[in-house]
Amino acid sequence: ALARDFLARHHCKTPYFLEITQEFLVYLEQERPPASSDFPFLLELAHYEWVELALSISEDSPDPAHFDAEAGLLDGVPVLSPLACPLAYRFPVHRIGPGFVPQEAPAEPSFLVVYRDAGDHVHFMAINPATARLLERVQEGGAMTGRELLLHMAKELAHPDPEQLLLAGAETLRDLQKRGILLGTRR
Repeated sequence: ALARDFLARHHCKTPYFLEITQEFLVYLEQERPPASSDFPFLLELAHYEWVELALSISEDSPDPAHFDAEAGLLDGVPVLSPLACPLAYRFPVHRIGPGFVPQEAPAEPSFLVVYRDAGDHVHFMAINPATARLLERVQEGGAMTGRELLLHMAKELAHPDPEQLLLAGAETLRDLQKRGILLGTRR
């Protein structure tokens, strides 16, 4: 019924089949009044699915002229892949399926990063709030080195041992680079 209503009411601005999912999001967000039978996570799940599709077909590719994959992430300015998308949702959309249909949002939001690796496979990774904040800061595109970002986060969190956070954060940066979420450091 939802798909029929979308097709009947929404005037698509694109003829391209792969862009229909983005049109569906516009329909859900702006045109269709919520129904009492809707799952409470409907819009978030549709967005998550759209991100997966968008990354799988994206023609973006990392430009090696803009980053150094060999430089240390603590000493340089980390670069986020154009094929990585940090996300935050009220519902754990990555777990929703026939065996898990939550009716209420948990107390804590779900933080994810959806990314396409060098082999063109799309993955998702559940991340903690600190990693989400780190990726948010990298995505903002400032000029802070990895070390400066982590020490700034230690202040934000009022962390009792900034050096411990720096060590854990350095490992997180390396893992994010290994997965292709971070590309290296800005040239």
